[in-house]
Amino acid sequence: MLNEEIRFSESLKSIARDQNLKAYIQNSEELFPLLFKGAKRFVAGEERTEGINRVLDFKNKGYETSIEYIGENTTSEKECIFAKKEFKELIEELGNQQIKTTVSFDLSHIGMMISDELAFAHLEELASEAHQHHIQLMISMEESQKTDRILSLYKRVSNLYPNVGITIQVQLNRSSTDLKELLNYPGKIRLVKGAYQESEDKYLPRGEELNKRYIDFVSLCIDHQHPLSIATHDENILNELQTKDYLNRSNVEVEMLDGVRADLLSSLNENKVKAKVYVTYGSEWYLYVVHRLAEYPPNIYSFISDIVELRTNKDIAN
Repeated sequence: MLNEEIRFSESLKSIARDQNLKAYIQNSEELFPLLFKGAKRFVAGEERTEGINRVLDFKNKGYETSIEYIGENTTSEKECIFAKKEFKELIEELGNQQIKTTVSFDLSHIGMMISDELAFAHLEELASEAHQHHIQLMISMEESQKTDRILSLYKRVSNLYPNVGITIQVQLNRSSTDLKELLNYPGKIRLVKGAYQESEDKYLPRGEELNKRYIDFVSLCIDHQHPLSIATHDENILNELQTKDYLNRSNVEVEMLDGVRADLLSSLNENKVKAKVYVTYGSEWYLYVVHRLAEYPPNIYSFISDIVELRTNKDIAN
């Protein structure tokens, strides 16, 4: 079964980059509402208000939260400026409502596809705004060909604003070296297995060896008492980390995506682990949702069930 899940995951990663398929779905009057129904398990909605309300729901249940306005690989400067403005207004609104959360984003969403300097200008502006409102920022990681640029931009801003964190993909072979260097910077480190399709020479496929590497990375961060976000839905990894007494450390949180393994996150929360939910909103949900299905293939069951239930309800109504 594991091999079949790996094949399925790799296929989804390939589909995620099919722009023709994405355009077809977004323009289909039949498919779009059906698939968006399935996506709603993982995406709060298309509007900022929906995202913030979802954050508040989790806050009221005792969870830590992170929120992202979905988007990446933005190639128009006008659209980059729009995305930066949306993030800034999100930060302002969260700050005005005194909602302590983390705002996550891709650098390719706010300018890196245009130039590193545009991305840094927007990043610095957002970091300053977030600092004023006591809000954390988290830079997401993207395809490996962007890693050097992302880390360079992070290091520049981290020296100015320690409220900015960085994500590391454990699957990449280079990440061991990257992690050791990043421990010298103050920002929180978020560890993810990695969701992007890479060439075989650059990454370690999913399996026991990758799980061991993930645990080793966590141990290194713990040894350095570095702020750490353990972003995984892998119950075996979490059980091992719990056995090592890592999860209840004051500098550690466990982060899971909204709609994925809610049962597991609830159990951690009940055991006084700092449990964090990653909430998303925005119209660019297609790529995000396909990646979520690729990261945890069993999600496909709930995704299809939601679509079928919508169709069934429509048929009954008619």
